[in-house]
Amino acid sequence: MPEVEGTLAIAIMPPGMPQRAPFSQHHFVGGNSIILNMLKNNINEFSVSASTENFDATLERLDQQLDSNKTASLSIEEAEVDGDTLMLSLSIEQFVGHKFPSGFPSRRAWIHLTVTDSSGNIVFESGKPNEDGSITGNDADENANTYEPHYNVITQPDQVQIYESIMNNTDGEVTYTLLRGSGYLKDNRLLPLGFDKQSAGEDIAVYGLAAEDADFTGGADSITYQIDTSGHSGSFTVTVELLYQTIGYQFAADLFTTENEELVDDFAGYFDEADKMPKVITSVSQPVS
Repeated sequence: MPEVEGTLAIAIMPPGMPQRAPFSQHHFVGGNSIILNMLKNNINEFSVSASTENFDATLERLDQQLDSNKTASLSIEEAEVDGDTLMLSLSIEQFVGHKFPSGFPSRRAWIHLTVTDSSGNIVFESGKPNEDGSITGNDADENANTYEPHYNVITQPDQVQIYESIMNNTDGEVTYTLLRGSGYLKDNRLLPLGFDKQSAGEDIAVYGLAAEDADFTGGADSITYQIDTSGHSGSFTVTVELLYQTIGYQFAADLFTTENEELVDDFAGYFDEADKMPKVITSVSQPVS
């Protein structure tokens, strides 16, 4: 809400309203860059009245809003090599006033962690993003009937800490169709500061293994990584990113299974051409020897 110079009457009724200051503009930015770029790149096809410059300005504000100072921070609390095991303790602090990601179930955030040796070779990687919008190692992206659990300790590359909500239908099965959702099998979205998961009502509760994770609390989460480094020697470099995606892989795939719907087919074409790589919220890198 950037402040505007000068004064302004905030209403025309009743007549004669006084000029007031300070006054702020309202920019409803959100974090949905993929749709903004889709609209920007197809202005004529969508008969959009906004200009390319308007979209660029909004996308710049979006990047500023997702900046780590406003959304979340990452820190490596401990990092040491014990024999053939690299031990890492990672901490996340979130700053927004609601769960992150926000409520619409297509959104997800996750930890992309990479360990390289002194030659730059990858020793371990968890949560690698792919150009088609999927996450390497995510059970859900490989099989729509399952999902990646919440973790307190990660030991394998195919284990990924993904902060998301996964809906279930009335038969208790995974669903990505809003009208079939009757509850949650998983909701480990990062909690706002002050959130008490023990007393939260069922509409906003934590679901899945995060409910029993003592390190998953209001405003923060901690994860331990135990990484096998056998076959590698020397110093290592740990790089961690918190990534954010507006439309998850299976959420889009579920929509595109709709048959004989011209609008869905059109959207699928635009989505296929779109950049589906996630936004980097924050990152940290540290040498370990």
